Formats: sequence, structure tokens, C-alpha cells
Amino acid sequence: MSGSKLYRWLAGACLALALLAAGWFFVLQPRIEAKLAGQLGYGDYTLQTTSGGTFTRESLRGGPTAVFFGFTHCPEVCPTTLGDISQWQEALAAEGRDPLDVYFVTVDPERDTLDLMDDYTSWAPGVQGVSGPRGEIDKAITAFRVFATRRPLEDGGYTMDHSAFVLLFDRDGRFTQPISYQEDTDRALAKLRALTGS
Repeated sequence: MSGSKLYRWLAGACLALALLAAGWFFVLQPRIEAKLAGQLGYGDYTLQTTSGGTFTRESLRGGPTAVFFGFTHCPEVCPTTLGDISQWQEALAAEGRDPLDVYFVTVDPERDTLDLMDDYTSWAPGVQGVSGPRGEIDKAITAFRVFATRRPLEDGGYTMDHSAFVLLFDRDGRFTQPISYQEDTDRALAKLRALTGS
């Protein structure tokens, strides 16, 4: 193959790869992500809440709703997030907006009874603790596509590594966007205002 033919072949191959990459990043990937996001929270899990109700897929409807996965023995992420949620609720109330229905789902049901969850969450406005059998918790973890795993400690105990974002759902139970751990307050409130109707 001559040098000019090889050059044209390489140029054509590079163009084809560029078109494939553009198709993936600008067409296929957004569609796949939108489809997956639209299914977030779907599943056949049935858990109990500290208010005496049940937490299922249907609990996300009628919101706006926020869902956070954590555990009561969490040293930093969970209490900090509950504090943030409390501030968000106060800010929404001061603006005359509807409060969020917030579900704090344990990833450690072996230790987190409903009574313990109630003690842990009751100070934060609008937050209900959620617990239940390990099998149902695992179904919820899968349905919401969060990460949670047990990590042994040197003293023989254990802690839980888990996702640290708050998932937001609209009134129809559709996932809209996450709020990251310790996200800037103004940015978080902007997301909540959009969710509750600006």
C-alpha cells in the first residue's frame, strides 16, 4: 500500500472512530443514562418506616421526595447529611415551599432497628427512618443503584461503606438528580427549588 493510500485509509478510520465516539457520547450514552435514571427506585422492596408506614416504590409518588442511604453508626457522612437536610427544609419553609418527604434507608439493618432509626432521625424535619429485613434492604439498594458494603474493623466490629448522595424524585416518583455530599448550599437549594416548583 502506497503512502498516500495508507494516509487516506488511516484518515478514514480516524473519522469513523470519531463519528462512533460522538454517537456514543452525544446520542447513545445520554439515552441509556436517561432510561436508567427513569427506572431508579423501581423494585419490589417493602420496608417499614419510623412513622408506622411502609416504604415501597409507591412512596416516591406525591413528593417531592428525597432518599438517602446510610446507617446510625455512621461517624460523619450520615449526621452531616441529616444536618444539611434540616437546613434545606428550614430554607424551603422560609420561602413558603412544600417540605421534602425524606426517607433515610439503613444499609445496616442488623443493627438499625426502627426504634434506633427513629431516635437517630426524629430531630431532622420531614425525615423518616426506614429499615427491614436484610433481603428487602438489598432489594432497595439494587433498585436505587447505590453502593453499600460491610468493612471489618480492627477491634472485631464493622462499619459500612456506602454512597453519600441524596437522590431527588419529583411528584410522579421520577428521579431528577442527586445532591452530592456537602454540596454547596446554594447549588443544593437551587436543585430543591426546581424540584418543588420555582
